[in-house]
Amino acid sequence: MTQREEILAQYYPEDVLKISRHLTDGEVEFLKQLNDLLEQKYRKDLNQHWVDATVPEGFFEDLGQLNYMQNPLLFQDRPGKKLTSQLFQFFFTYTLARFDVSLSTLLGVHSGLGFNSFFFGGSQEQLVKYIPALASHKLRTCFALTEPDHGSDVAWGLETQAKREGDKWILNGQKRWIGGAIVADVIPVFARDTETNKPKCFIVKRDQAGVKIDVIENKIALRIVPNCNIELKDVEVAETDRLQNINSFKDIAKVLYSTRASVAFMATGAMAGALRATRKYVMERKQFGKEISNYQLVQEKLAMMQANLTSAMALCAQIADLQEEGDYNEVVTSIGKMHNALRLRESVAMGRGICGGNGIVVDYDIARFFNDAEAIFTYEGTHEVNALVIGRALTGQAAFN
Repeated sequence: MTQREEILAQYYPEDVLKISRHLTDGEVEFLKQLNDLLEQKYRKDLNQHWVDATVPEGFFEDLGQLNYMQNPLLFQDRPGKKLTSQLFQFFFTYTLARFDVSLSTLLGVHSGLGFNSFFFGGSQEQLVKYIPALASHKLRTCFALTEPDHGSDVAWGLETQAKREGDKWILNGQKRWIGGAIVADVIPVFARDTETNKPKCFIVKRDQAGVKIDVIENKIALRIVPNCNIELKDVEVAETDRLQNINSFKDIAKVLYSTRASVAFMATGAMAGALRATRKYVMERKQFGKEISNYQLVQEKLAMMQANLTSAMALCAQIADLQEEGDYNEVVTSIGKMHNALRLRESVAMGRGICGGNGIVVDYDIARFFNDAEAIFTYEGTHEVNALVIGRALTGQAAFN
């Protein structure tokens, strides 16, 4: 076995289809550094952070120093490429989510929905100003689309309003479930133009006049993520701080479709984390005089968890291949998100059941994955909404209302 094969076997033992062998040597080295950082610096206090609903100090800065968008390791043996590979994006998200879903979500909001709002929506001047700072984590962002009364139907029911007055806009409205808003430096806020009734996107600072942000308390999932309510009352935004290329719901959909696959990737990583946590428990827990890993019913459930994970990894690898070719198909990504989130829900339930009463105690890790799976099942399009996207393609009929 080569050194590379030994590294992959050590860091991705659950990859029975050997999908990771298609990673470049530089990508493998980067993922090794990422995994080592997570395990060595953040593992010890992770569950306590989940209980306390606190973000580990230094996490965002450490990930910025890894330079996961432009690290030279990620471009070795990839001449002429300016973006990291989609297969790397899968394993990057997978590795983070395998460690913790909250941290993966927190970073994903910044580097996915938030970053892509600027990347797709910004003018050339705005790209120059914001993209390098966001990529290096010198600036933090989020994604303020959903509202108290509108989640999946926000395209039809966007109530936050933007009224133009000369060279500025006046924003009024509310946003809900905005992950990381309380720590974001620049917040892309989506609002409806009162004159044209079309959506637009505005760069709002968290500390400017008229902006009120509070953290949603008492969540049972993604407790580390500071999901927020935002209230906007006569907030003034200059026309130069409007993202110039977001002028329709089609423009917003482009941002959403570009990141939906990452939720399928995240669900897959969470399955791997649940499998690891469960396997560790059954190898140590004794009942009736021997480790419960010796019992047939336990092994059957572990086998099902591995099978769910394997099928999800294969689906993600194929989605990554398509996206590498520039094919960001909404049906494919909806299948990935719907299928993998559903299999995750099934897997964490089996893992929690194997762990018995201890499976509801956060100290044993599986409880964290069990709860966080519920959030993955819901966000970036609920199971039902993604099913309707697929159903529309199958029948030619939109059944959203």
